[in-house]
Amino acid sequence: MELFIDVILPIPLQKLFTYKITDVEASQLTPGMRVVVPFGKSKLYTAIVENSHQLAPTAYQAKPIYQILDKSPIITKKQLQHWQWIAAYYCCTLGEVMRAALPSALLLESETLVVKNQLFNDESLLTDGEFLIFEALQHQAELKISDISNIIQRKTVVGFIQQMLNKGLIELKESLYQKYKPKLEKYVKLNPKYHNSNALNTFLNDLKKAPKQSALILQFFALNPKGTKTLVANDLLTKAQSSVAVLNALHEKEFFEVFYEPVDRIQNSDETVGLKSLSKTQQVALNHLKKAFLKHDVCLLHGVTSSGKTELYVSLIQEALKQNKQVLFLLPEIALTTQLIIRLRAYFGTSLAVFHSKYSLNERVEVWQNLMGHTEKAQIIIGARSALLLPFSNLGLIIVDEEHENSYKQFEPAPRYHARDAAIVLASIHQAKVVLGSATPSIETYYNAQKNKYALVELSERFGDGLLPKIELINLKETYKKKQMNGFFSNQLLEEIKRALSNQNQIILFQNRRGYAPIMSCTSCGVVPHCPNCDVSLTFHKLKNSLQCHYCGYSEPLVTNCKACGNATLTTQGFGTEQIVAALQELLPEVPIGRMDFDTTRGKYSYQKIINDFQLGNTKILVGTQMLSKGLDFSNVTLVGVLQADSMLNFPDFRAHEHSFQLLQQVAGRSGRSASNGRVVIQTYNPFHQILKQVQAHAYLQMYQEQLSERKQHRYPPFVRLVKIILKHKNAHTLFNASEWLAKSFAITFKDEALGPSDPPIPRIRNLYAKTFLLKFPKNQQLENSKRALLIIKDRFLAISEFKSVRFIIDVDNY
Repeated sequence: MELFIDVILPIPLQKLFTYKITDVEASQLTPGMRVVVPFGKSKLYTAIVENSHQLAPTAYQAKPIYQILDKSPIITKKQLQHWQWIAAYYCCTLGEVMRAALPSALLLESETLVVKNQLFNDESLLTDGEFLIFEALQHQAELKISDISNIIQRKTVVGFIQQMLNKGLIELKESLYQKYKPKLEKYVKLNPKYHNSNALNTFLNDLKKAPKQSALILQFFALNPKGTKTLVANDLLTKAQSSVAVLNALHEKEFFEVFYEPVDRIQNSDETVGLKSLSKTQQVALNHLKKAFLKHDVCLLHGVTSSGKTELYVSLIQEALKQNKQVLFLLPEIALTTQLIIRLRAYFGTSLAVFHSKYSLNERVEVWQNLMGHTEKAQIIIGARSALLLPFSNLGLIIVDEEHENSYKQFEPAPRYHARDAAIVLASIHQAKVVLGSATPSIETYYNAQKNKYALVELSERFGDGLLPKIELINLKETYKKKQMNGFFSNQLLEEIKRALSNQNQIILFQNRRGYAPIMSCTSCGVVPHCPNCDVSLTFHKLKNSLQCHYCGYSEPLVTNCKACGNATLTTQGFGTEQIVAALQELLPEVPIGRMDFDTTRGKYSYQKIINDFQLGNTKILVGTQMLSKGLDFSNVTLVGVLQADSMLNFPDFRAHEHSFQLLQQVAGRSGRSASNGRVVIQTYNPFHQILKQVQAHAYLQMYQEQLSERKQHRYPPFVRLVKIILKHKNAHTLFNASEWLAKSFAITFKDEALGPSDPPIPRIRNLYAKTFLLKFPKNQQLENSKRALLIIKDRFLAISEFKSVRFIIDVDNY
């Protein structure tokens, strides 16, 4: 009787693949374990066992597996169930979900190695580059692709390797490589035979001519009087001011036993403090939350900025831990984790683990392993959207803070899931509760709360009876006309900055553009340098003296003369965070100024350093992009300045006004969070815009009602479901033909529910042209049937030879 397993491979193919296993392998394998399997002609991949059975595949001959990697499953049944929902709902494959979920250190893959063909002996056939490889293979048995690239000094070597294969110079082989390496700590303990005092005295007497070894032994007993404990080698050597050589000498004499044990790379203190007492308003809100959870699994906590939502979260976390439940705390930005980790570690110590992309692969694997091992180190997980895909086994509470943020939506690559919505499904699988927290909830979430699908709890007062900041709108048209501008700053804003500094307060300045200037143009011929790979202008970065593309990463050094006309008449248009800092340093040379944007937060601890410097008062003014607006708590900030609000309002998106309100309201909320009343100055060319007036009045409900009315009229969420289709190809003509074919298919199948094709705001990115379609499905219509029809159209589309190379992207709930 033959036995088989179906496996999930980390590749974008819809179906599972079947492999043959032996009786012995069948006794060792259970669903959720990793196996290495051959795929294609020579590749080896890590796969996850989905199930076992006795049905041989009919379309192909099942291959045997290559290797079993685990002794126990590394993913749970509930986790797999969640993956299957994500794949089905967001129209992607299980393999794509697997690749997104598993830390890449757990995805063992094969690496192509080049070896010499022993039968080759005609060196006269070789080019100079091929001879260098031939010579290298005389000294090394095998070379990696990267080695060949370095030897011949070329970035792409595929064609070069093919030439050597055709000449019979080389052969290729696949070799598995393991990415994860546990961190090992060196430990020291006394050999049991020296627990006897006579044997110990005899050994010490023999060491009279080795004073350094004697000193190390004395220090060992000073730290460990009975000699029965195990010590960390580094701690012992530091205390004794000794060296590894001395320790090795005592190890060779069999006095010490030296061994290694794996340890976590991130060590938390187990010292904790008691929870803060809640205010009367917070206690009422907490009671309402608990009562709401008796009838609803999801509750929206709508609290104004600085109302103390985090303290409510802490109380709920403590209750979940008392019930032996795991807690997932989702945040939209890694920047937010910095402050929150410090607060939560003070309360929960070693129970807290952090999972996001700034942590190394090995650190993320250790969080995964702690969750699978049900250790106390992983009772509370805090992280960005990827933390949602971890192997929870006993989840009791999910907190989605700042639930309105579009950072929760994954756009590229697949799976294009929304972490908030996927969190609600995950909670349902675990029968857990969900808290969605925000001062400015998304319209869809607030609509669900109004329709009683979610419970609603409101916190309408700031903690400590603080007042919401006073917001002033500055008319840039008038200030420029009256010559009341100093660079990018109106006189009113500059006066407020100086007043705050004189009162020893701090300031946040917001501009949602990084770099020095978004456009560099020639005043003689009007030419603007553009990215060769994308249809966008290059952004000037003064610090690096370069022009950069923020979409593909292309960069070129800035030249003083225009490349088109040759004149030295290049000038900047617009301004980014870098230019604001430079202008402030000229106006206020004695004031320490910081900057927080994508360019300054690339390092692992860069967020932490910038935030700590500002919190400690080492930085007086912090200039930044939208990452400044999200949930950060600085008690000494009394002024927030928004340098130009108009670009957000004019963005071509049905959520532009909602996003503008949320962003401005959130960044305004950073001001006046202590007893001092805060002020917000918003500079705009259109101070009479309805959204800005609503921001000024803190009128969320008015904004919600107006936006809801517009969306109902124009058929947008929450009244319909949106699915966006994106076609991409390097040839514009092929893309045009593909989009025309697809438009006809959509018109037949979906009729007036399909809109497009249309050009996106940026028609070409990374040398790929794009066309978009929008499908609007009524809420009462079964989305599964529509998606099934869509996937059939996709298969027919890709079966056409002309369109095989066109990328067909499906983005469900693309907002």
